[in-house]
Amino acid sequence: MRRAVLIATSLVALGLAGCGSPPAAGTPSPPLRVSTVADGLDHPWDVGFLPDGQLLVTERGGRISLLSGGAPGASVRPVTADLADLHARGEGGLMGLLVHPDFASSRRFTTCQTHTEGGRPADIRLVTWELSADGATARRVRDPLVGGLPLNPSGRHSGCRPALAPDGSVLVGTGDTARGAFSQDRTNLGGKVLRIDLATGGPAPGNPFAGSANPNERLVYSYGHRNVQGIAIRPGTGEAFSTEHGPTIDDEVNLLRSGANYGWDPSQGGTVGGYDEDVPMTDLRRFPGAVPARWSSGQETEAIAGAEFLAGPRWGPLQGVLAVPALKGSKLLLMTLGPDGVVTSVSTPSQLNGTHGRLRSAHLSPTGDLYLTTDDGDNDQILLVTPG
Repeated sequence: MRRAVLIATSLVALGLAGCGSPPAAGTPSPPLRVSTVADGLDHPWDVGFLPDGQLLVTERGGRISLLSGGAPGASVRPVTADLADLHARGEGGLMGLLVHPDFASSRRFTTCQTHTEGGRPADIRLVTWELSADGATARRVRDPLVGGLPLNPSGRHSGCRPALAPDGSVLVGTGDTARGAFSQDRTNLGGKVLRIDLATGGPAPGNPFAGSANPNERLVYSYGHRNVQGIAIRPGTGEAFSTEHGPTIDDEVNLLRSGANYGWDPSQGGTVGGYDEDVPMTDLRRFPGAVPARWSSGQETEAIAGAEFLAGPRWGPLQGVLAVPALKGSKLLLMTLGPDGVVTSVSTPSQLNGTHGRLRSAHLSPTGDLYLTTDDGDNDQILLVTPG
């Protein structure tokens, strides 16, 4: 009953009273074509597109791979890179990937990764690399670009997904590492969306807490998150949306706002110890000004991961839809959003509903094709998805 009241309260806060429960998944969807670009991968976490048509892939256990192209039958070769300090355990390891917009001249890309010092878990950090001209090796050129993101030795709630914003800044979603007080503490980088300068790793101009005396707080764009898994930029508006894991239930899609609190607080204002997950994902009682989700899974557990908007006329009725892969749900959710960012309907294409196992990342290529990664750890794949 408490969850139902919370959802109703959120709808009122959004001006949606009377609209009923959040839209259910599983409704019909236009047909899609799904083909395998490459297989034999181990927990591929993220994909980046290079100007020459090749694809970079991060694999969570500690490997960077280079695909010869984006068509089925692409060859896969490892990129030699020093990842000896990686803490690959649980949800942690080699995670998010961002190919720099000037890659054609700089050959640079940035990864999110867990880090050890002296063999001990130390932090999660963003590291900038330079790929050799032949694609065979990568060397670190800025380590860390941003450091000090908290790390749970178990790897739990490692988060860490970077996305390029329209103004050239980088948004980075992080996890709370299952520590109760981190999400509401703006001096801690866990349970946040950060906004950084890609060249320096410092705060991007215009950050909401730029005047803070604390260097961590100056990086914060939004807070009160649990475990951000994806960030997608809406075409035409430049709005940023995040996808986030809930505590067994209540996965969320959020519209990000500068300086906003998204209401996750398992410490209950520091009144309880440990990590009490029997609290709302968006606690509007404790934080009346918190931003309610634009979509919640409610009682379903989907474990939504990456996110990408489908763009271009080739997508027809799916143009502008938010594509959200799910890990536990083993499906692709296609979400239609209203002008206010609220999800008005959700469909699940039969071609990606329990057919390819757990789905992790979603990215649109420069040619407008959708690429997904599977995340089962047993002959994982890069999938190409095109309109049917």
